[in-house]
Amino acid sequence: MTTHLINKGWFNPISLSVLVVLILGSVVLYASDIIGESLFAALLVVSGLIATSIRIADQWERAVVLRMGKYKGLKGPGPFMIIPIIDSVPSYIDQRVRVSTFKAEQTLTKDTVPVNVDAVVYWTVWDVEKAALEVQEYQKAIEHIAQTGLRDTIGKHELSTLLQERDKIAEDLQQTLDHNTNPWGITCQTVGINDIAIPADLADAMSKEAQAERERRARVILGTAETEIAEKFEQASRKYTNNPVALHLRGMNMLFEGLKEKGSMVIVPSSALDTMNLGAIGGLASLAKNSETLTEE
Repeated sequence: MTTHLINKGWFNPISLSVLVVLILGSVVLYASDIIGESLFAALLVVSGLIATSIRIADQWERAVVLRMGKYKGLKGPGPFMIIPIIDSVPSYIDQRVRVSTFKAEQTLTKDTVPVNVDAVVYWTVWDVEKAALEVQEYQKAIEHIAQTGLRDTIGKHELSTLLQERDKIAEDLQQTLDHNTNPWGITCQTVGINDIAIPADLADAMSKEAQAERERRARVILGTAETEIAEKFEQASRKYTNNPVALHLRGMNMLFEGLKEKGSMVIVPSSALDTMNLGAIGGLASLAKNSETLTEE
């Protein structure tokens, strides 16, 4: 910041060096009795005027030069000279990309929900002459028009749209700002929405609503699964209706699977032997095994 201030106006390294050299030369001439007091004073004045005519603009800046109050042109970057007293440099325009933050507090959405929105805009000056002559303080003007545009955008959209379509809303806002700032020689390149804050009670209500929606979907999925299971059981029952042996084998398999688990115990009532006809099935299985053995011999 100190270097930036030193380089502006006549108070810069080049003008100071020139001023020191001219003053020292005038002093030497006066001390050597080459010039008189009147000429020495005139040399001092001329030295000051020459020094004040030397200005410096940084690489990213353009200096606006006015001659007798009228626009003369742009100077820079680097050192340049102006006519003392007649010319003036009221401003140095920075042409780098700059960033401005703005916000909209307690702004109502289309569905009357108060929100606080923080946003940022990246902008740059592409026409220095327009920026210097068309608007007094273009940076403040951009911040105010960005805030106004943000409020208008919030009022045109519902809360759900603001939360779900940030990119689209930021793009619409960028186009609005660019349309308003282009006559000033300024372009708004990008707009970003940093945060959208909603009231705490509304946030709790939305959280409960989302939780209820998740529970509803879970119950629907569970009901759908039960329906599919019932349909599969219905199909299986048709297979078992005319095939009692398969039904008994299925029952035995279920009993075996239960006994196979570690540390488990299954108590089977004696009536299950008659109901499942385990004895007959065992006999049939044994008879079938003996028949296979005789066939192999």
